[in-house]
This record gives sequence, C-alpha cells and structure tokens, in this order.
Amino acid sequence: MSSATDRRVVLVTGATRGIGAAIAAQFAAEGAKVIATGTDAAAVRQLNKKSDGAIEYWSVDLAQAASLRRFLKQIRALPRLDVLVNNAGINIIKPLEAVTEEEFDRLTAIDYRAPYFISQAAAAIMQPAKHGWIVNIASIWSVITKKGRTQYTAAKTGLVGMTRGLAVELASSGILVNSISPGFVLTDLTRKSLSAAEMKTLAAQIPLGRMGDPKEIARLVAFLAGPQNTYITGQNIVADGGFTNV
Repeated sequence: MSSATDRRVVLVTGATRGIGAAIAAQFAAEGAKVIATGTDAAAVRQLNKKSDGAIEYWSVDLAQAASLRRFLKQIRALPRLDVLVNNAGINIIKPLEAVTEEEFDRLTAIDYRAPYFISQAAAAIMQPAKHGWIVNIASIWSVITKKGRTQYTAAKTGLVGMTRGLAVELASSGILVNSISPGFVLTDLTRKSLSAAEMKTLAAQIPLGRMGDPKEIARLVAFLAGPQNTYITGQNIVADGGFTNV
C-alpha cells in the first residue's frame, strides 16, 4: 500500500457498476485514492467495504451542463490528480430514422462532450506536475459497427480521435493518453440484457470462446495508467478476444 504522501489520486467516471466498478476496485487495491462518479452511491459504499474506504463518491450528471460545470470546478480544485479514466457512457440502439435530437444530444453529451472537458480540467492539474495518465474507454463499435449504432459508433470513434489529439497535445507535459475498446464483457448489465442461450451464442463468435471479464479490462487500464507505462501514448487498444478479426 502507498503512504499518505505518495498515494496516487485516480478519477474514474461511471464507476458504480460493470467495467467502471472493476477499474475503481483495481486502483483501490493498488493503494490509490479513487474518486468515483456514477448513478449509484450505494454501489460505492459496497466497493468501499472491500477497499478500506479508499473510494470517494462524487455525484454528477454528465448530460446536464450545470452539473458538469460544478464537477469540472471540483476537479480543478484538486491539489493532485495522477490518473483520469473516462469510462462513463451510454448506448442507445436505434435505426437511423428513429433517432431523436434529444437522444443524440444526450448520448453525445455523455460519451463525447463530457470526456473532452473532463480531460481539459484534469490536464490543468497534471501539466504543472509534468506527469499523468488519461485512459478513455471506447468500444469495439469505434472500429466496427452494425445496424442501429450510428450515434454510438460516431461518439466512440470521436473519443478515439480525441485520444490521439490529446496524446500529441499533452506529450510535452509528460501526460500519456490512450483509449481501450472493449468487446463483449460479462457485466451485470449483460446478464440482465441477454439470456444464457444468447450469451452462449455470442461467446461462440469470439475466437477465445468466451466473453471478457471486467477485471481483465481493469488490469489493462491499470497498466496503461501506471508507472510501468512510460512510452505508450495515442493508442487505441482493442480488448475483444479477437472478435474484430473475424
């Protein structure tokens, strides 16, 4: 465990379930102080039972401009921030002709706009320190797509492009920026959305023969946003068991 003086500070958005919760738990287990956002404060309390109270919950609605502004102000007031993980996101699956302006604006606000300005605020803390790591959680739908995912694919592709731009712009400050594009990951939401038979059929389409575990994504985030990564930046790492290759 890290001492109080050298304890890293990690901000993870969308950290109250699924991949985000696994990421928060991973960093807490490594001794970091974790700031978590999400829609379920009770979930953070549960995480903290296993993390010795290392996780602090900040409430924010990334789709609401006023809430986001308050959140950005909180970030800028931090005395230290070592890692930012932009994990929060939503997916609205609809055919092109059925997408409304309200749905498009909400998805874009959460999946693309918010990560941009959160990264801006985080960079303002990291730049004077001359070090930092930013990891954006994108999706395999940033590199492939299918029907009903026009707005999601656009937002996640934009997030990957943002990653490249931030990596170049922040490199001189010693800040490394990468994105991860997970494939099909076995989260509670996946279990609720798909039947056992559907999950079995989907797993059979993945070369490794199974869906991913949230902890596998969390370990990859921890590597990219850890002291062992000193030279990888501007990359989009696809973690999908080989799905996008077939």
